[in-house]
Amino acid sequence: MIRPAALAFALATLPAAAQDHIEAPGLLTDDDFYRAVACAAPPGGDCQKPFEHWDTSRPIRVALRAIDPAYLGRRAKVAKSAFKLGLRALNAAEAGFRLSEVPAGENAEIEVWFLGIEHGDAISGTGIAHVDGAPMGDATTRVLFNHETGRIERAAIVFSTTLDTTDFAPVMLGALTQTMGLLTGIKSPAYDGISVLAQGIPAATTLGLQDIMALKRHYARN
Repeated sequence: MIRPAALAFALATLPAAAQDHIEAPGLLTDDDFYRAVACAAPPGGDCQKPFEHWDTSRPIRVALRAIDPAYLGRRAKVAKSAFKLGLRALNAAEAGFRLSEVPAGENAEIEVWFLGIEHGDAISGTGIAHVDGAPMGDATTRVLFNHETGRIERAAIVFSTTLDTTDFAPVMLGALTQTMGLLTGIKSPAYDGISVLAQGIPAATTLGLQDIMALKRHYARN
């Protein structure tokens, strides 16, 4: 099971206290769901974050940078599979963007790391400012957003050795979905196992209908 602080959705250019989830009393309307995950608006309330998007004029490059020796064996195979399945699921949503896997050593906008670091340790080894030195959750996602252009410029997803192998696929899919600009999770038992953006036990291994709706709406307004 993921600890409550497992997914640290932080923006390098926003205060550390920026809202990372919205509590919902139950299933939300499409409008409320979208605004919750895209701009941290509580149901019927105002946005607490700016809307953030990638430039989609070309594919967004994604690299699996490293898998630490601590993951050798079956854990490494599951890690690679979770990465590829996550990319495939996001592209299959046909939401107005394209993710393109590139080799580990090539330039990429989204970087994924499986590091030999436990929950609670400081992240090290990525070479990315605002990532190295940050506290490690079971898995941590960080996004760099340019307020002047309104564009996301870079994102990093870091996995720890504390995360159970069975959680790799749902956590990877949720993290990749959030790097697309849906940076706020939903905290409600009604969404557990239904949405990859749910903040409960990671159980959803496919994008929910509202996840897909939110991605499409987000890039339709881009």
